[in-house]
Parts: sequence; C-alpha cells; structure tokens
Amino acid sequence: MSKVLTAMDRSGSFRVYLTISTDMVEEARKIHHTTPLATAGLGRVLTGAGLMGLMLKNDSEKLTLQFKGDGPAQQILATAYGDGRVKGYIANPNVDLPLRDDHHLDVGGSLGIGELTVIKDIGLKEPYVGKIALVSGEIADDLTAYYFISEQQNSSVALGVKIDTDCSVLCSGGMIIQMLPGFEEAAVDALEEMLAKMEPLTTIIERVMGNGAGKSEEGLLTDLMYDIFAEMPESYTVDKKEVRDMRWECDCCEERLEQLIMTIGAKDLRELIEEDGQAELVCQFCESKYFFDKEHLEKIYAQVTGGRS
Repeated sequence: MSKVLTAMDRSGSFRVYLTISTDMVEEARKIHHTTPLATAGLGRVLTGAGLMGLMLKNDSEKLTLQFKGDGPAQQILATAYGDGRVKGYIANPNVDLPLRDDHHLDVGGSLGIGELTVIKDIGLKEPYVGKIALVSGEIADDLTAYYFISEQQNSSVALGVKIDTDCSVLCSGGMIIQMLPGFEEAAVDALEEMLAKMEPLTTIIERVMGNGAGKSEEGLLTDLMYDIFAEMPESYTVDKKEVRDMRWECDCCEERLEQLIMTIGAKDLRELIEEDGQAELVCQFCESKYFFDKEHLEKIYAQVTGGRS
C-alpha cells in the first residue's frame, strides 16, 4: 500500500498531491513480469492514475488512462477509483529499447506517436472522455498537457520510476501541482522557478528515504514535501492537509468474466460449448485465470437464450 499526501499553500493559490508509490509499482512488476522499460512506463501511468483517481469526489467513481501509440509498447492502461484502488497493464511487458542519450529509459520511444485518452465515470449517463495527441510519451508531460488542453487546468505533473540492478523497483513516486481559482500570479512565478531547479523526483525520494531510515511512510512523505518546496517564498509555504491510501487492487471476479462470455452471443457460445467444451479466461490486469467447464458454459448459455435451446 502507498500513501498520498495532499497539501495547499498558505495563499490558497495551489494544491499538491504527492506520493511514494514504490510498493504499488513493484507489485505490478511482479504480476506482469515486466522489463525495466515496461516497468518504468507502467509505473508512471499507475502512479499518475492513482493520484488523479483520488481527485474524484466519490469512492465509487472511476478514472481510466489509456496511452496508445505506434511504438513497441503498444498500449499502457490504468484504472483508478476514488477510494485509492489502482490496476493496470502494458500490452507488451517485454518491450526493450536502447537507453536514451541521457542514459534514461526511453519510455517515450516505447510508446511512439499516439494518443492519450482519459475516461471519467462519475455516475452520469455517459462517461466523460477527453483525448489529446501524445506530447512526448514520457507520461508526465502528456498528463500536464491533458490538464491544460482538455480541462483548462494549469497543472504540473512529475512522475518517476527508478529500477534497481536486479530489475526490481528501487523507488517510484509522483506529484501533481494544480493552480486553484483566484491564484496569485506570483505563486505561478515561484512554482516555475522551483520546478526549473528541481532534481528528478526519484533522486529526491532516494535522498529522503536515506535520511529518514525508520520513519513511517507518512513521515517520509512529509519530509519529501518539505524538501521539494524548501525554497518557496514564505507566503507560498505548503501545509499538509491529509494523507490517504493508494493501493494496487484488481476487482476481477468470476461473475464479471461470465458477463464477458455472454457478450460473444448465443451462436458463438454454442460453438464454443460443442467444439471446445470449456473456456479459460485470463484477467489482463492481474493475470488471474478463470476456468469454465462445459456445465458452467451451459448455464451461461441458458441465461443468454432465456432457456431456449
């Protein structure tokens, strides 16, 4: 489980969502058996989705991020709920490319040219869908652009995943800063100056974790916040508001997979029963396998046809 710290500056000009998502991203890596490049891409999307999910008003509301491009990663998708649950997958968990010239993993290259789709299901008749062309494929840049283009919201998104020598997740984290209505222009200037000088987020997380041995995750997050905003003017000092949970959790179940089988239609389901006599479905989010024998498929068929043969 990961923690998310929310904060606001003293002038009421901006709010901050900040997390150390190492445990969640490492769990996703183990489930999907990702390469370091795939871990970096998936981890950034999961972290970004988790932070954005916690901005939803109700626990049951849902947000989905879909990064789709012509690169070898093909697609990275994550779904987050208002209560902090997050799940996701990458279409090609084996993707691998040479390091960029700056020796960083080439997440943007793995996605290539494509599109970011944001879907918000907030209980209305139809979900909200926003789409933009990928700016760089580096995830944080694309989410920053999405907020500005689709939601007319001045925001800054920072996401990072650092891989250890054994290919596990050494550290991962994310931060979203959003300007609030009536913000002071001086606050924007101060934030722009701070962000221009800011070290990579994973570098700061590593330092904070090294200096805070034995501290709780909430304590580490508080230290991380103070480290990032240390040089902000006093009037824009950030103060912690609350800490919420964010966790990897897939909500797949047999009933959901039954509904999926029903969508193939009576004719194809009949053929499946007669030709194969069984079916095995795998959840793309958590890799859980669900087996349906002939008797179970017959029951599903009866539901589809209303008992007609």
